[in-house]
Amino acid sequence: MDRCGTHGSSYSSPVKGKTYKFAYIWVGNSETQCPGQCAWPFHQPIYGPQNPPLVSPNNDVGVDGMVINLASLLAGTATNPFGNGFFQGPSEAPLEAASACPGVYGKGAYPGYAGDLLVDSTTGASFNAHGDNGRKYLLPALYDPSTASCSTLV
Repeated sequence: MDRCGTHGSSYSSPVKGKTYKFAYIWVGNSETQCPGQCAWPFHQPIYGPQNPPLVSPNNDVGVDGMVINLASLLAGTATNPFGNGFFQGPSEAPLEAASACPGVYGKGAYPGYAGDLLVDSTTGASFNAHGDNGRKYLLPALYDPSTASCSTLV
């Protein structure tokens, strides 16, 4: 498998004579499937600057990488569920809401640097979002067409 995850659409089996179109998302285990791409910045990158990886916010490189990939694909599915919604470039290789901002998680990001992030003072983990029960996450930037730039949480 050469990708961290994917989204697409298909048609259901007939139900009472009708078929329904639905969107789906698939995300793989980022720690075992190409971790240098799918779990970055929590794993050493496979190419580019070889800066040390960041500490993952939930102490699980695989799951924290999957959260990033799931968030990216959820944004793409919400804005381009059937391949005819919001995207840039050719439809065969669209840049969607999150894929238009690869590797951008905080302000000042550039290749090999995820950006200025929040850091947990106890664990040293990097994050940009708070969740339930004190959980912390790193979520990708999304492309903002009104400013023609990537918008980050921090």
